[in-house]
Amino acid sequence: MKKITPQPLILFDGICNLCNSSVQFVLKKDKNKQFIFASIQSDAAKEILLQFSKNNSDLGSIFLIHKDHLYTKSSAILRIGKLLGRFYSLAIIFWVVPKPIRNWVYDYIAKNRYKWYGKKDECMIPTPEIKSRFLN
Repeated sequence: MKKITPQPLILFDGICNLCNSSVQFVLKKDKNKQFIFASIQSDAAKEILLQFSKNNSDLGSIFLIHKDHLYTKSSAILRIGKLLGRFYSLAIIFWVVPKPIRNWVYDYIAKNRYKWYGKKDECMIPTPEIKSRFLN
């Protein structure tokens, strides 16, 4: 069984262009290199999600695992912004929006992401310089 890492772990849909662009954004803005990543389609994600009684069939959600806590959907995005710090931590003001409303917006975008942004035939392959930040 994969051990949950102490670093914040982002699980994302590896074939979604929007999700891949979001991962690229976090990689660029994560100056402290605190985040690690895995596609939801990976065996690592499957094993880790089972520890939270989840499975990796929910491709419509982003997951953040931080300090043994599982965050999903809008809560994951807001927490990622907070962890990125600087300007991005201001996203935390959206915590005042009730979670059902935040997640309704999230679900609407997630439902249409392939139509609006497209998808790849296979998961992204990390470049050699960032490969160590990805779980298989």
